[in-house]
Amino acid sequence: MQFELSDLRLFVAAAELGSLTRAAERQHLSLAATSARIKALEQQAGLPLFSREARGLRLLPPGEAFLHHARLMLHQAGQLRTDLQAYQGGLQGHLRVFANTTAVTDILPALLPVFLKQHPRVNVELLEQPNALIPRGVLDGRADLGIVAGQVDTLGLQSIHFSTDRLVLVTARSHRFARRRSIAFAETLGEDAIGMQPGSTLQAFLHQITERLGAKQKLRIQLGSFDAMCRMIGSGVGIGVVPESAALRNRDAMRLALVRLRDDWCVRERHLLMRDRATLPQYARALVDALCAPPGPPGSA
Repeated sequence: MQFELSDLRLFVAAAELGSLTRAAERQHLSLAATSARIKALEQQAGLPLFSREARGLRLLPPGEAFLHHARLMLHQAGQLRTDLQAYQGGLQGHLRVFANTTAVTDILPALLPVFLKQHPRVNVELLEQPNALIPRGVLDGRADLGIVAGQVDTLGLQSIHFSTDRLVLVTARSHRFARRRSIAFAETLGEDAIGMQPGSTLQAFLHQITERLGAKQKLRIQLGSFDAMCRMIGSGVGIGVVPESAALRNRDAMRLALVRLRDDWCVRERHLLMRDRATLPQYARALVDALCAPPGPPGSA
């Protein structure tokens, strides 16, 4: 099947508006031309995509599938146009990465400056996404690489384990939990808590855990980074669950206590996802290598 992008735009308009007349107006076409082009799409698909009803159009199940792929194709065409414009300005490559909260706020900010300095003509587009949605973005081609933690359906993608993400409870040193060597997350739910901003993958994950326990966190404030969380926790406003790497980085400066969580879910394996490493451009493979490289000694650049 071969489709013109203009026909796909017309189909999307008809599906979104539920009307051939309004789709024709949006695309600046006559009603007759619009009707003929939609019928031609259905002939190419070999199935009816719409049900024509008195109040307008209704998508049939094949039409729902067609709409999903039409939007993806239009999105990718738009990205292609944007990328080519950037290449005209001297760009060598554009890399899209979908990642969870820890990778976006804690891992990649430390790694990307070196990578970008080594690849001055490569741009990186980094977008935070929930763990469960990242594999679909890579599979659909909306991302070149994905970074996930925990048990996630990888949808058959190539997966490379590169590190372990351990979550810990962090408190001010004056807090009563600071003397504990370990604690169950359920024991902490009566305390004032500091969390990540709504929509972050870690906060969504903890929300799922508390729902299973039939409880809620007593969130006093939600912030945009683990470092900001640690500063607030160190001031005594509340306690919080953060990655161990962020807690260790802030422990001395913020006078924090780290308490091991006894819950199985606090240890989450990190994986890199890609469609096929062999087909990635060289600069993308270089980022994979940088992520998978063993960490240097403390204090190393």
